[in-house]
Amino acid sequence: MKRKNIKAPVKQEKEASLKRKIIVTVILLGLAFSGAFLIYYIMQIALNTDSPMVVVVSGSMEPKLHRGDLLFLKGKDAENIKNGTIEGKEGDIIVFDARGLWITAPSDPIVHRVVDKKYDNGWFFLTKGDANTSPDAEWVPEPRILGVVVGRIPYIGWVKIALTDSGLLIPLLVIVSLLLVISIVWDLFNKEEETDSEIKKKIYNEENIEKEIELDYTNNN
Repeated sequence: MKRKNIKAPVKQEKEASLKRKIIVTVILLGLAFSGAFLIYYIMQIALNTDSPMVVVVSGSMEPKLHRGDLLFLKGKDAENIKNGTIEGKEGDIIVFDARGLWITAPSDPIVHRVVDKKYDNGWFFLTKGDANTSPDAEWVPEPRILGVVVGRIPYIGWVKIALTDSGLLIPLLVIVSLLLVISIVWDLFNKEEETDSEIKKKIYNEENIEKEIELDYTNNN
């Protein structure tokens, strides 16, 4: 019986194994990213808002809300948003985009309480932070509202605030992504160690089985 060429099967099996690992890795990464987006998309639908989560970045709503709290928002028809008074503090807490509404408006969404509302070819809301002495500079039009606060997780957003304030958020994301890619590549090429010797052993075992089968066949005939 002719001796098999060991190198060809070894190379073929290693290539096949490498391809399988690449495919599995790509699928797992795809599932991880798509899973995160899917969860966020489901939250958008369930809570009826494009921005179901936001982090409190100032202390203007203390003691009710604190800097670093992660808030959950729900879309609500403007006419149903609860009105309040400056003294009573019973109005809904809304999150809105104030960019351009007044000169000193921050770029981050504002989390303030509704202290008054009016209708003038659309709904407008006067807002105020519980810790502030006066209402915000301008009325907030309905299209600027991201949602009404319906829940929170205290302080969990501090990680995001710390990274953003320090300017490390983007660099950290890049570094983590690079480390992830390097880890995957390292795993593919170094944990490929069903080594040549192991593969050869497997092939030799297969050859021995074939020889035994042939020998049994010869003896029986």
